Amino acid sequence: MTDERTPGLVLHSPGGTRFHFDPGTLCLELLPTGGPGPYARYEVLHRPADLADWAGRSRLGLPPGAVRITDAQLTAVRTLRDALWRLTAARAAHGPGAGEPADRAVLNRAAARSPLAPQIAPDGTAAPPLPGDGDQLASTVARDAIALFTGPSADRIRECAADNCFLLFVDTSRPGWRRWCSMERCGNRHKVRALRARREQDEE
Repeated sequence: MTDERTPGLVLHSPGGTRFHFDPGTLCLELLPTGGPGPYARYEVLHRPADLADWAGRSRLGLPPGAVRITDAQLTAVRTLRDALWRLTAARAAHGPGAGEPADRAVLNRAAARSPLAPQIAPDGTAAPPLPGDGDQLASTVARDAIALFTGPSADRIRECAADNCFLLFVDTSRPGWRRWCSMERCGNRHKVRALRARREQDEE
């Protein structure tokens, strides 16, 4: 159910800067659409069409009309996303088993439904899934999250190392040294600050 585009999303910083962010897996691509508590001010999933748009921009790459989403299903996906935020942040900070039972229950309920049905194209590549609905989309995301939390990449869940950035990602680099949500944004800002500090030190 993936396409041939570079995986990840194009996000906008509060200052309006565009940058590419690849969290490494589908479920974590849902988190930048909003979230619980202080992240609610970044909410972008206001209508079912907004969730359908996200599904097209995500690594699912769903074409227009691939998912039918009701208002109730949109609310359920937002509830799932908020639980995922808390579980992922807890896992990154505190390790295995971290997170609230209520959030794990939300994840398990979503995963228990039927996911989107994958398809194979005549050339042997992945094709868009059969048309589905918002519950199936939520199940697909939830199953991806469970695979992440219980699989070999769980120990590589990270929070961006920048003081004022809380984006979460899976470090898929071979050495496991990724620190930043994006080198275009936080990584570059760190390099600029480090260079400025070195110059100031040399001038002393």
